[in-house]
Amino acid sequence: MEHQLYIDGRWVPATGGRTLPVVNPATEQVIAEVANAGAADVDRAVAAARQAFDTGPWGRTTPAERAVVLRRFRDRLVERKQEITDLVIAEVGTPVFLANGLQVQAALEHLSDMVDRVLTTYSFSRPLPPSVGAPGRASLGQGVVVQEPAGVVAALTPFNYPFLVAISKLGPSLAAGCTVVLKPAPTTPLTALLLAEVAAEVGFPPGVLNILPSDDTDAGQRLSSHPGVDVVTFTGSVPVGGAILGQAAPTIKRVVLELGGKNADIVLDDADVERAVEHFAYSFVRNSGQGCGCMSRLVIHESLHDEAVERLTALVSSFKVGDPRDAATDLGPMISEAQRARVEEYVRIGVSEGANLVHGGGRPADLDVGYYVNPAIFTEVKRTMRIAREEIFGPVAVVIPVGDDDEAVAVANDTDFGLNGALWSGDPARGFAVARRVRTGQIALNGGGGGISPQAPYGGYKLSGIGREFGEAGLAEYLETKAILWGVAAG
Repeated sequence: MEHQLYIDGRWVPATGGRTLPVVNPATEQVIAEVANAGAADVDRAVAAARQAFDTGPWGRTTPAERAVVLRRFRDRLVERKQEITDLVIAEVGTPVFLANGLQVQAALEHLSDMVDRVLTTYSFSRPLPPSVGAPGRASLGQGVVVQEPAGVVAALTPFNYPFLVAISKLGPSLAAGCTVVLKPAPTTPLTALLLAEVAAEVGFPPGVLNILPSDDTDAGQRLSSHPGVDVVTFTGSVPVGGAILGQAAPTIKRVVLELGGKNADIVLDDADVERAVEHFAYSFVRNSGQGCGCMSRLVIHESLHDEAVERLTALVSSFKVGDPRDAATDLGPMISEAQRARVEEYVRIGVSEGANLVHGGGRPADLDVGYYVNPAIFTEVKRTMRIAREEIFGPVAVVIPVGDDDEAVAVANDTDFGLNGALWSGDPARGFAVARRVRTGQIALNGGGGGISPQAPYGGYKLSGIGREFGEAGLAEYLETKAILWGVAAG
């Protein structure tokens, strides 16, 4: 596949010929060398996207016309699904079952929802009724409110779900009629380059989609502060999200941020403990805990605590850590040695703070190669401890007992984050009432719908971000609103 930059419909080398190695985290081997964009390349890409938006056809197409191209884009991605899955496994280390499902299939379902449902039903215009004129005199004036593409979008995506998050940004921004410069995480650029290949195959006009792999901090800052960019959308850490806000501020850009999480899985005293624990176990280790939506705090009624810890420890002990290509593997590697070291440091912090490490936390004895770590479970955790408050971004769980519903809500809300959550109760009405009190952008009651709904807005409260993705809410982030008013011509 192509490993150069994709700018203005052409494959081009990075300025100065700089390249970026891509390492397979399961083997620690370099599997590709891709072009490494700098600030000058950002300028080239933004200029192409700006020209494509200002003078090209894309922003002036109708939703139906855009849908035709986006369906071809979707259909070709479906045809290449296995190739995409293989790339995700190789560059992220995601186990094959998860790569097939949440990494790739869920992304394609979201794109299909955007193209087949949202674009065909969204109201891009609505009429205004005649307005009231001066006192005692009616006016014949009226008008229409229209929603138009916001312009050039800078999309910055993370390493953990490179294809899913790219689609969650490209789907609505392209559907809105915007043009895009996509900068994937430097560790996982391969699926983004495949997206460029498909865009070229299906006939996107030049400049509509541009792809810039880069590990250059100056390039990232240039993209989020560029005067030619109208919207910046970023998924990643809180510190980087805050920096992007500052970089975008001088030019008053619209900014969409999907940031961190310290998500609580609340288990009330009437809950099905077995189901709740199983859900939590698979959530906190999903993608080796490298997900802002993973559950990491089990907030459980004290009467169920001991049974839950016993079940959780037994289940997690059965999980297989190893080769992500093996269908029996539950946890693959961390993305890098630095990320594994971060997890190991938090395990040490938890022990030093006085929490009880009841399972895991070390490296698998039989895996000498690859950035692997065993999932860790802590009990006797106080909500003031760092392991209970800070996003670790690894397979580390804390169990916190509570005495009643009020305390459960207080513990769940005692965080700087508010992205995701879960709640379990034998009484759906009680569970719903408690769920309404949890300050988080999404919460699953008794397992929710069993997956990510393309129609459910996704985003967070507090430090977890600004704005929403998926469905109509995701599309709206890339639209500007204009009122056109008219009256009766004189004479």
